[in-house]
Amino acid sequence: MSTSALGKTSVSMPVPRIPRRREPLQDIPVGRPKRVLLASPRGYCAGVDRAVVAVEKALERYGAPVYVRKQIVHNIHVVTELEQKGAVFVEEVDEVPAGSHVVFSAHGVSPAVVNAASDRGLQAIDATCPLVTKVHREAVRFARDDYEILLIGHEGHEEVEGTAGEAPDHVTVVNSPDHADVVEVRDPSKVVWLSQTTLSVDETMETVRRLRERFPQLQDPPSDDICYATQNRQVAIKKVAKDADLVIVVGSANSSNSVRLVEVALEYGAKAAYRVDYADEVEQAWFEGVATVGVTSGASVPEVLVQQVMEDLALAGFRDVEEVRTAEEDLLFSLPKELRQDADGRRDDRALGGRGR
Repeated sequence: MSTSALGKTSVSMPVPRIPRRREPLQDIPVGRPKRVLLASPRGYCAGVDRAVVAVEKALERYGAPVYVRKQIVHNIHVVTELEQKGAVFVEEVDEVPAGSHVVFSAHGVSPAVVNAASDRGLQAIDATCPLVTKVHREAVRFARDDYEILLIGHEGHEEVEGTAGEAPDHVTVVNSPDHADVVEVRDPSKVVWLSQTTLSVDETMETVRRLRERFPQLQDPPSDDICYATQNRQVAIKKVAKDADLVIVVGSANSSNSVRLVEVALEYGAKAAYRVDYADEVEQAWFEGVATVGVTSGASVPEVLVQQVMEDLALAGFRDVEEVRTAEEDLLFSLPKELRQDADGRRDDRALGGRGR
């Protein structure tokens, strides 16, 4: 279901569906030239690409079924495609038959999950995004030095659960700027903040500002925790939003970075903004008086879904497309070590993710 959206990200696993058919969008004159501002960068980031390729390679190497704890990435279409290839998505490792292959999602897992998989004799493949792994290591380091860690993020999100699980006695989750005004710490002289990688940059900085007002000795992480892709997509939609009558964000409801893009678009001037999983969810009523449409997608969205939206917009008269590019992305991550060689021990030609999806 489309949503214009403010509010917290849902983390429940939606039921995948087949896109429904609807009447084509109509080309209704608005008295001004129609155009699309197509944000770039958009769509797949390196960590998502690595994780999806990891499941595909595991299926090629070991055959179906390959089990995946949680959604490998937060996108209904991607999950459905992988299910059709033989991936089985489970909530917890105790649902996986002993001795089977299991892939940990891009959002990361806690040491408790790793240990539970080992106890069942599972053959684990860790597809955690390396940028999330970096935050895990920061949590371990600061906990070792007896810091209290204020983890800015959404309670219940898999990434937050994984990071907090690295140092549960030292981590307090801070959900919002308002929460920063009431959170308590043991020792204000030994406190540091870390963050979920997919948050709104602006909201995170506001949370940090309010934390520092209360705890002046609050330390920063050694480097940005919000990932490059999240930041780049937010910068691009900010530039698009100021000129857009309508912004369409392609992405799933449980995708934190996709939901943030809707929020950022509204905050930076878009007159309306909606999130959709599929092109068929775009509604004719949204286009009343609209001449300029901004389009982007979250970091777990394959480009084919964006192009389907663009095809529908062309039917509605939005054929003039301007790409608004604010950054270039060429980062690639190596696949998990178990998948870097083929079955004969030779280096696989897809040892890196990154297929330009």
